Amino acid sequence: MRAVHVFAICAMATMGTTASAQEIDWKKVDEALGRTAAVSGDVHRYGFPRTDLQVTLDGVTIRPTLALGGWAAFKPMHGGAMVMGDLVLLETEINPVMAKLIENGLEVTAVHNHVLRSSPLPFYMHIGGHGDPVKLATAIRTALAESKTPLTPPAPPATPPAVDLDTAQLDQIIGVKGQANGGVYQFAVPRRDPVSENGMQLTPPGPTGVATAIGFQPTGGGKAAITGDFVLTGEEVNPVIKALRENGIEVTAVHSHMLTEQPRLIFMHFWANDDAVKLAKGLRAAIDKTASAKS
Repeated sequence: MRAVHVFAICAMATMGTTASAQEIDWKKVDEALGRTAAVSGDVHRYGFPRTDLQVTLDGVTIRPTLALGGWAAFKPMHGGAMVMGDLVLLETEINPVMAKLIENGLEVTAVHNHVLRSSPLPFYMHIGGHGDPVKLATAIRTALAESKTPLTPPAPPATPPAVDLDTAQLDQIIGVKGQANGGVYQFAVPRRDPVSENGMQLTPPGPTGVATAIGFQPTGGGKAAITGDFVLTGEEVNPVIKALRENGIEVTAVHSHMLTEQPRLIFMHFWANDDAVKLAKGLRAAIDKTASAKS
């Protein structure tokens, strides 16, 4: 799941950002993490899906792309890069991973649940840091080695899992174009106003974890399990809670992911398994309570 995560950075001019991006040897970062990045703008995002876990919730086996997709995103900054991320861990893995992160200079900005009642119950550790990108990448991999997170990327399936939903109708209701990923139909709904950390905008919002994330996993007969998180300002929290609950969508967590972002953001996680179109309309009602970008 996405998420994001504080880091100390300095404001910089565009030329400085460009120079940093050109100076970074991304191949070495790839090698340190044992995988290649998905690149969006100047952000390199690495996925660490918990393909080793079989997590079930209300009879649904959760796909890694629905709620078990750990990640780390690197963005160039003056003198190196900043990193933010969200690691998916079991309860017994939290302290060993945290110890290695701290030992190697990374920050832990949140530890919490995103879902309820699942077996096993995953936890989510949000991290951040800045400095030499290869050292940051090495620190993350060293920390993940304290867990059972697969350190080699999974082989892609010969045939991508089908998304047996009316995705065109879902696009129309949610108001943005979704995309299929590992059997899940995913949306990223950006906020209208930019989010910044120490004067630097967190862009693109999806890869840096500051866009509302929504996933639909088909469960048969036009139904879908949905989860994700809304990215909210404080005054939006309770209107969105009410909108979700009025539409049969359970609110499963309300918390921060970062420490000093502007504006201050609250992340709200949710869950339901019902008719996909019905749920999309409920999600749209909640989105309408937020300052989201117009489609």
